[in-house]
Amino acid sequence: MKKTGQKTTIPTKETAPRDWLLVDAQNQVVGRLASAIADLLRGKHKPSFSPDVDAGDFVVVINASKVRFTGKKWDEKYYHHHSGYPGGMKSIKAKVQLEKHPERILSEAVWGMLPKNTLSRHQMTKLKIFSDSLHSHEAQKPTPVNIESML
Repeated sequence: MKKTGQKTTIPTKETAPRDWLLVDAQNQVVGRLASAIADLLRGKHKPSFSPDVDAGDFVVVINASKVRFTGKKWDEKYYHHHSGYPGGMKSIKAKVQLEKHPERILSEAVWGMLPKNTLSRHQMTKLKIFSDSLHSHEAQKPTPVNIESML
């Protein structure tokens, strides 16, 4: 008996098509936006998704300084980092982080949504975050993505 039907194609890093996507973060909640961006980086929106292949798209995020938190997170949420030396723990409030380095808020949120492995470190290199509406990837012609439809 002959089997009929379609063959399953497994994408590889070389054969996976890569698109450039543009995400506007203005008035978006940080956690929900980070979850949607993580799905785009992993390629979960594609029919050929495979968890062990880096087949996601490049994501350019603009207006990162205009994101919002729910509740009292601007005053109660802290970002921590360590210098590597004894007593080197440093903390900064979310409100101060937004003033100094607004792109780090989204970067850390997206990092928290990705699995912790070597593949996710490569996927994070495809994330480009800019604090205002100007970005340096116009030559790639990124396609605007409506995040509300993904949530």
